[in-house]
Amino acid sequence: MVKIFIIIYYTTYTHIYQLALEVKKGIESVSPSVQVELYQVPETLSQEILDKMHAPPKPDIPIITADKLVEADGFLFGFPTRFGTLPAQFKAFLDSTGQLWFTNALNRKFAGIFYSTSSQHGGQETTAFTTVTYFAHHGIIYVPLQNGLPNYGKVDEIIGGGPWGSGTITGSDASRPISEREKEASQLQGKDFAQVVSAYVNGKKA
Repeated sequence: MVKIFIIIYYTTYTHIYQLALEVKKGIESVSPSVQVELYQVPETLSQEILDKMHAPPKPDIPIITADKLVEADGFLFGFPTRFGTLPAQFKAFLDSTGQLWFTNALNRKFAGIFYSTSSQHGGQETTAFTTVTYFAHHGIIYVPLQNGLPNYGKVDEIIGGGPWGSGTITGSDASRPISEREKEASQLQGKDFAQVVSAYVNGKKA
């Protein structure tokens, strides 16, 4: 059995949570031997600030700690962008993995990412760039979104995501719902990621 896939995300207006559920569907379509668990990273903003942002309540799923990462064979990280890079909440979580780096605990595990921005040019790719550096330092193998996705060449509607990972564009007021094409890409990412990690884990056991 592929021990655990953990989808770890930070979400303010729940778009990333919704994408995580689509990614989860893709992972679960591969094999019943692939187990999926959802977690969220700790919030660093006060409730007062969140209220002023009109942020809805957080999803009712567990908060993860860095030491939990050692249990997983692979991670799919999801988060919104902040000025073209990681949000502070997620960066703080990754910055807390220093002891895991020191002990080489995450070496040869796998990771992928999915993300959201408020606009078409809000920094989805630069957010991916700045995340991959964490993978390199930990020896984590980065799995990009597979080539040949059916919708990324189409221009009749806005589509978030790309080769670095699936994604969505929310609009400046976070009112745009995730499109069916974006959902499809997220499910394909989950499926592809699960197949890659399963092949590695099962191959090692053989």
